[in-house]
Amino acid sequence: MKVKRLLSLLLICLFSSMMILNLGACGKKKAQEAESETETEETTQEQTEAPEVVDVVDVNSKTRPFAISINNVYPATTVQRGLNKAFLIYEIPVEGGQTRLLAFFKDVEEDLQVGTVRSARHNMLDYCFESDAIFVHFGGSDWAISQISSTGIDDINGMYDSPFWRENPKNLATEHTAYTSTLKLLEYARDTKGFNMEADSAEDTLVFNYNVSDVDLSGVEGALPATNVKVTIGGAQTTTFSYDQTTKEYTRANNGTTASDYGTGESFTAKNIIVQNISYGYMSDNYCLDIYTTGSGTGYYITNGSAIPINWSKADRYSQTVYTNAATGEEIELSDGRTYVELHPTSEGLTIE
Repeated sequence: MKVKRLLSLLLICLFSSMMILNLGACGKKKAQEAESETETEETTQEQTEAPEVVDVVDVNSKTRPFAISINNVYPATTVQRGLNKAFLIYEIPVEGGQTRLLAFFKDVEEDLQVGTVRSARHNMLDYCFESDAIFVHFGGSDWAISQISSTGIDDINGMYDSPFWRENPKNLATEHTAYTSTLKLLEYARDTKGFNMEADSAEDTLVFNYNVSDVDLSGVEGALPATNVKVTIGGAQTTTFSYDQTTKEYTRANNGTTASDYGTGESFTAKNIIVQNISYGYMSDNYCLDIYTTGSGTGYYITNGSAIPINWSKADRYSQTVYTNAATGEEIELSDGRTYVELHPTSEGLTIE
């Protein structure tokens, strides 16, 4: 009897131990599963909450951009370089029915060759001030040089400063042969000129607001189809933009010839186009244009195959231009990509279709 009782007690203890171990294992497994689920939820939440960023320019960077005056007259257009790395480009009317480009580069990490660099016009300063930019040019009109001095704008002038060189692969006139690079400009501006390389805020360096997603204007009040855009700026310059449904970008052409980078062979493209209707008079020599950059006017915002009417206003030459939806009065947001602002004289032709 004692033996049987002892065996019974041993069996009971063994069974109890197994149950405890089993419960412990289950508890541990459930804890591991709960921990795994928590980690999965946290990972999913982190992925969901990861902020999207604008690619064309760092909207949080206080780095001051370089604004470079680019030659845009034929045959210099055949040896242009670097424009597809600019985040913002103005096409500005100058004398003789021609245009210059004012190309803005910010936080470019590579040593990018840019050119050809051409002389300044005084109206260019108005757009440099908007982005607290360092103005890069090769000489300039009398009014431009005078106002560069009187305003104290930070500038790098190829007539006196060193980060430039000349190349002439097509045997062009000397004024069509000057180049620079973003790295040379950065080092020269910082180390030789001693310029402050940061603005007070990132907003001071950016005229436009950007949307990380593609902006769809097709359903907006007053929207127009805009797969082909033709902007006549002067007797010697008509700029066209042709929309590519695949890349969702516009290919740029000068007077019917596709504009491309002489170094890479890539076509110059735009994601956004602002047609800014302007008027102008002349300086006292009756030759150099005096563009009326301040006040207000009309225009169009074009992206992803559609256009809407806009209004623009600029309080003074140092203020940023504000671009608003003409129907709602709200400030526009641009698609994430390169923007061309076409300063279009109201006396010249414009086709959007």
